[in-house]
Amino acid sequence: MADFFSTDIKFLKGVGEARGKMLEKELGIRTFRDLLYYFPFRHIDRSRIYRISELTEDMPMVQIVGRFISFQIEGEGAKRRLNGIFTDGQRMMECVWFSKVDAIKDAYRPGVDYMIFGKPNLYRSVFSISHPEVSLFDPERPPMGFMGVYTVTDSMRRRGYSSRLLSGLVKNLLSNQRFAELPSVLPSEITERYRLMPLRDALVQMHSPDSPELLSKARERLKFEELFYLQMHILRFSRERGRRIKGLFFPTIGKYFNDYYFNCIPFELTGAQKRVLREIRDDMRTGRQMNRLLQGDVGSGKTMVGFMSMLMAIDNGYQAALMAPTEILATQHFETISEWGRQIGLRVELLTGSVRSRKRREIDEGLRNGEINILIGTHALIEDSVAFDRLGLVVIDEQHRFGVAQRAKMWKKNSVVPHVLVMTATPIPRTLAMTVYGDLDVSVIDELPPGRKPIETLMRYDENRSEVNRLIHRELEAGRQIYIVYPLIQENEKLELKSVVEGKERIMGLFPEVEVCMVHGRMKPDEKDYQMERFVSGQARILVATTVIEVGVNVPNASVMVIENAERFGLSQLHQLRGRVGRGSDKSYCILMTKYKIGSDTRKRLSIMTETTDGFLISEADMKLRGPGDMEGTQQSGLAIDLKIANLTSDGQILNIARDAAERVLNAHPELVAGEVSASDRTGEKLPLSTASLQTISRELNFRFSRSVDWSQIS
Repeated sequence: MADFFSTDIKFLKGVGEARGKMLEKELGIRTFRDLLYYFPFRHIDRSRIYRISELTEDMPMVQIVGRFISFQIEGEGAKRRLNGIFTDGQRMMECVWFSKVDAIKDAYRPGVDYMIFGKPNLYRSVFSISHPEVSLFDPERPPMGFMGVYTVTDSMRRRGYSSRLLSGLVKNLLSNQRFAELPSVLPSEITERYRLMPLRDALVQMHSPDSPELLSKARERLKFEELFYLQMHILRFSRERGRRIKGLFFPTIGKYFNDYYFNCIPFELTGAQKRVLREIRDDMRTGRQMNRLLQGDVGSGKTMVGFMSMLMAIDNGYQAALMAPTEILATQHFETISEWGRQIGLRVELLTGSVRSRKRREIDEGLRNGEINILIGTHALIEDSVAFDRLGLVVIDEQHRFGVAQRAKMWKKNSVVPHVLVMTATPIPRTLAMTVYGDLDVSVIDELPPGRKPIETLMRYDENRSEVNRLIHRELEAGRQIYIVYPLIQENEKLELKSVVEGKERIMGLFPEVEVCMVHGRMKPDEKDYQMERFVSGQARILVATTVIEVGVNVPNASVMVIENAERFGLSQLHQLRGRVGRGSDKSYCILMTKYKIGSDTRKRLSIMTETTDGFLISEADMKLRGPGDMEGTQQSGLAIDLKIANLTSDGQILNIARDAAERVLNAHPELVAGEVSASDRTGEKLPLSTASLQTISRELNFRFSRSVDWSQIS
């Protein structure tokens, strides 16, 4: 039956050589299987025939039976169109065509019964349908029922291909005698345990459902199938990685950790910080490489956790490194961590692209002889010339800013790969983290240190600008600093958005008593760093910028963040920008400036920002409103996400069930992971499968994820 799945689409009735090439080029449909899994993007109910008197403006596609009364060609050249007057015997409406005018006029005859199908629009009290689907009406033929609507490209439409043509090809495929013998791509043990619809039935109902209830069951089965194999792939990858990559064994919590923990920390760690440190400690004494993602909102204390983790490595005779995406952020980490390290006698150094050659030679020597305990830097750390004596832990800040190859270079700086802790202040919804970062263990710092004052977030319209300016003036008089973020670098009349260049001039005129600096993405790195340093040092009191300041930059004295045209930003991005303030002990404000006339969805989105400062709640809401999108990092670890029917935004429950099933199968059958022969260290429930079922899973995994992981890059 694998031959049926892999049969070239050109051999399907109604396709042939030319159509086969078109389907492959435009839609990626090369085989019978590709067409079976090319699902409709929506379904329409063609079981009912409407009267023109029943039409409303908000209706989706409808079908009407009647006759054309007359046709008239209007306009010339590009504006030429065909108007057809159509009646159901009681009322009249219009049908309009803007292309193939002559051919259509000759094809349809007045006085003949037709069924028209399309989206009704109301214009000047008259309903019309543009480019309706028209077919001869046969009263003896039963209604079509529910039909799938398929995506076709503009190029296909120009060549006469339509959703209806695709629907016909699918119908030919489903009626093929060999389709009736199609086996399941999920083992029977799984379909029975989770009460899933058989594959053949699910495919039929997806393309041509008998009822909304059966369509829902078909979707559930096919989503489970897709997510089950995705989770199998991720978990198999993770277990294979754990088998291949041996880690360093850190049995000791010693002098440096205890000295700093008991004598130097000026505050009590939060419960979340302590929990994460225990998770990291447990990882480091297993003998397997730690590969952990640490999520924590701005100000939650991730840097302290990273530093305490470094002390675990140092206590066991190893060095640690921290890599940050920008020189400014690396410098700020150095200033913080070197002060912490100085209290317990550690040597901490900073390596960036601007470090002079003499200092660089000192650092190289200190790394090789082991005198440097902690090295902090930018991409400069991954250069081949940077060699450690014994590198035991790599901490990567804002890890999505680094590619797989860059991170892999850090792994190779020790004979045994170091432990890895990647940190991000970008909250990632759980369903997305389970998929995008499925090969990482995830820790979350979900509470802020005591005493932190919440940031007050306000939405203000352009008409309220004088009120906002008074707030800025008041904060400046109190000695504090201000961020003002713009969506554009230079003015664009078409977009009607504010720009940072014009904004700086306006701000300088409004607040002449203070220095104003500017940062945007087109600046040369040296100039950008210089301007940022003016603000960090307090020389400049107002920073006008684009979103280049979204990540990094710790200025505790900054108390106001004004975001112009806030409606242009996503929730997660607004939350990241808001996190630039509220880092000191003073009350802080985030002002979302927007036009008064905005859509209801936009108003709802911005109101979420004013109601909560919980980054995880915001990221969940953002994903529901905008979808998971093409998130940075989805290509990490050789994982490619190409979901055909499942949705990470709305299918969290199915994802959890699919992951549970995948874990049970792998716990019962470790042989599915290459080279793994023992399940003695696996805990949890097991789901044993027959030999035939194991072959089905192996075959399907190979088909869906034929691109293998390049282990030479990471081991």
